[in-house]
Amino acid sequence: MKDQPKYWIVVASKDHIQRGAEGGFIQAGHGKLAPLKRMQQHDWVLCYSPKQTLEGDEKCQAFTALGEVADEEIYQQKVSEEFIPYRRKVKFSDTQDTSIVHLIPDLGFIKNKKSWGFPFRMGFFEIQKDDFDLIRRAMTQQKN
Repeated sequence: MKDQPKYWIVVASKDHIQRGAEGGFIQAGHGKLAPLKRMQQHDWVLCYSPKQTLEGDEKCQAFTALGEVADEEIYQQKVSEEFIPYRRKVKFSDTQDTSIVHLIPDLGFIKNKKSWGFPFRMGFFEIQKDDFDLIRRAMTQQKN
């Protein structure tokens, strides 16, 4: 049994994040197993969407969902004959999309503020609790 939860960022288009939030699941890296194996029950996941849609060019640049990993199960879901991604169940919180722009100066995982998008290119990464708390507060304070 682990002591402290970990905090993760999953990067995906807003339309894909919405589909996952509505279905109560998360995928990472286009359905890869390895990122999901790093998560454990009670870890927290922030979803960052650089674009509105996977195929489109319209920018989003916002945190679009937040949730807690619900259990230890990793499962596969057949989407098509060629695509059977790995998923994890997540209990999503009630939040508002939150632009990253005003958070950049205070986020520790963004070392180079001028090239702030660089960390998101990995698609999945761990962040510190301080950064998670800052983003979570921003996503939930707007809910009024």
